[in-house]
Amino acid sequence: MICYYNHLVAPLLGLRFSIAKPFQPRAHNPMASDLSSDSSVFRGVSSSSPIRRRDLVFVVNPRGANGKTGIEWKKLLPYLQSRLGSDCNICESLTSGPSHAIDITREAIREGADAVIAVGGDGTLHEVVNGFFWDGKPVANQKTEAVHSTALGLIPLGTGSDFARTLGWKNDPCEAIERIAKGVRSRIDVGVISREGEGSHYFINVADIHLSAKAGYYASRYKKFGNLCYVIGALQAFIGHRNQDLRIKVNEGEWQTCSQVTALCVGNAKYFGGGMKITPNADPHSGSFEVVILQDFKWYDFLLKLHKLYNGTHLSVNNVTSRNVYTIEVDDISGSGNIFIQSDGEHLGFLPRKLSILPAAIEMIS
Repeated sequence: MICYYNHLVAPLLGLRFSIAKPFQPRAHNPMASDLSSDSSVFRGVSSSSPIRRRDLVFVVNPRGANGKTGIEWKKLLPYLQSRLGSDCNICESLTSGPSHAIDITREAIREGADAVIAVGGDGTLHEVVNGFFWDGKPVANQKTEAVHSTALGLIPLGTGSDFARTLGWKNDPCEAIERIAKGVRSRIDVGVISREGEGSHYFINVADIHLSAKAGYYASRYKKFGNLCYVIGALQAFIGHRNQDLRIKVNEGEWQTCSQVTALCVGNAKYFGGGMKITPNADPHSGSFEVVILQDFKWYDFLLKLHKLYNGTHLSVNNVTSRNVYTIEVDDISGSGNIFIQSDGEHLGFLPRKLSILPAAIEMIS
């Protein structure tokens, strides 16, 4: 069985959810903590049936990878339906703009979905992961008949996924569907980023600070050029760049100074920037981050050592340090307020920030 989830943003009214059959549309505030439970976004075999069908919500950004994700998804959908349709209710949910995947995920979890599957690259996965949390806590399933928590799934499409690389997964959607069909789960860690007076933000891959975050910010403007956008972003970020002294506090210890920091990367997983193995020892099942700090790098250091950054052998380079941590706080000594921070390629603003690991926070289809 397949159902289609059409999500449209109505000005001043929040999101309206509708399913072609057989579901009546209803509006709700996507930021509300409680949703009415008079109807479900899922329709299939009732809970009283002897065989329970799995409710799977596929979150797709059709504009991802310059529209390539939407095109590939349409080609994949018939195979997905034939492989999973006999055992699952397949709900397709197309995003309509930034943060929409967060709202879709929260709704699906509250409605008791077996899994929410991010279809596309790291940007969609990042939003879906953030949808697993609300107001600093995991989103709760409001359906009492659920037998287990909602799992996270991933089908890499378009330009692929740096997080999938960490798990050793190929950029092969058919292989991903086989994982979903088997339904094997394992718990993975999630990072949380906080700042006094602001809400928490979650990441599954890598958070980074200063030059690399600035490069990512500029690269987001050139997504139409594919992975070349990272090169363009880096070149633009180098213009006017200055290494900065930062203060860090590790595992709630004492503040210490890191001089002339070029980039500070906090890895829950290994890769970022389209395949750069920046935190090569990070493992999302380890219960800790790997923090890699590059200090006093010049522009020519990146040219000479770029191959080491991509293959993960840069930890032997002078002025590169690595450590495992559970929490790290980072602040700008100068107080300039212009040190960039991003997570999973999404710009978050500027320092200061605290980053903490949430061990085994989410079940993932693996």
